[in-house]
Amino acid sequence: MRASKRSVAVLAYDGLCTFEFALAVEIFGLRRPELGVPWYDFKVCAVEPGPLRAEGGITMLARHGLRAIESASTVVVPGWRHELEEPPPAVIASLRRAHARGARLISICSGAFVLAATGLLDGKRATTHWQYAKLFAERYPRVHLMPDVLYVDEGRLLTSAGSAAGLDLCMHVVRKDYGAAIANEVARRLVIAPHREGGQAQFVPEPVAPTESGSPLSPVLEWALRNLREPISVRRLARRAGMSERTFCRRFFDQLGTSPARWLIGQRVIAAQRMLETTGLEIETIADRIGMGSATNLRHHFRAQVRTTPTRYRQMFSSVR
Repeated sequence: MRASKRSVAVLAYDGLCTFEFALAVEIFGLRRPELGVPWYDFKVCAVEPGPLRAEGGITMLARHGLRAIESASTVVVPGWRHELEEPPPAVIASLRRAHARGARLISICSGAFVLAATGLLDGKRATTHWQYAKLFAERYPRVHLMPDVLYVDEGRLLTSAGSAAGLDLCMHVVRKDYGAAIANEVARRLVIAPHREGGQAQFVPEPVAPTESGSPLSPVLEWALRNLREPISVRRLARRAGMSERTFCRRFFDQLGTSPARWLIGQRVIAAQRMLETTGLEIETIADRIGMGSATNLRHHFRAQVRTTPTRYRQMFSSVR
């Protein structure tokens, strides 16, 4: 990476989300001479002056203010102190200027509310903690919320789901910046998998979408995931849930924020990613096993969701050599 692309700034604010902040420090802020490559230049930038309180009884001082983020190539928003609190106008303005200059903006967990407040996410995909998904969708209807993913990569706007999903996103950024070999080395130092099941290209869906405890949707989703190869219609799912199609679709959208058809496509793409990572099966065979029907159909949906081809994905992430 060119030196001009290695500058990372993370926001710090009163009421700081300590865990999310620590993820950014761990990935971007630690020196890693054992990797043999120039690592990121890291700065902590305070939203407000003075000592900043962080969760867990911690108080911290940051060396830099908001002005420093405008010269960074990557800016990380590690959560936000409360999802209902509007970010200060100075923060919004600084993030907009940084993005206009070409910076990459990253949010972890509730930090998506800060990015959405800038308006930069309008018309784009994004995610946040599942607990905040409904509120986020209501407050920012112009953002295409993806509630069933670990993170979303929209090029220079990247958002992650709750807490630990921020680690997935940060590792994804390392992989993009330095390649899979370096990312794997960092993962070994952290004693984590290089990427979670489901694969990590532009975004990584969770293996099972969250549902309410005891919800009639839970066994239906589990059945669908076990039987992706079969023809699965909304009518069939509704019958298994003991609902009319109309009621089923309404409950499904209320809980998952998407339609049954879109969810099924997403889960089939996840299954394809797993097979591409762990087997040498032909694309046509994979398409048949996950219920996509044909390689053409699989390629279409794979590119639409992962923003790359199955072949290219296999080249990047396959564990089969």
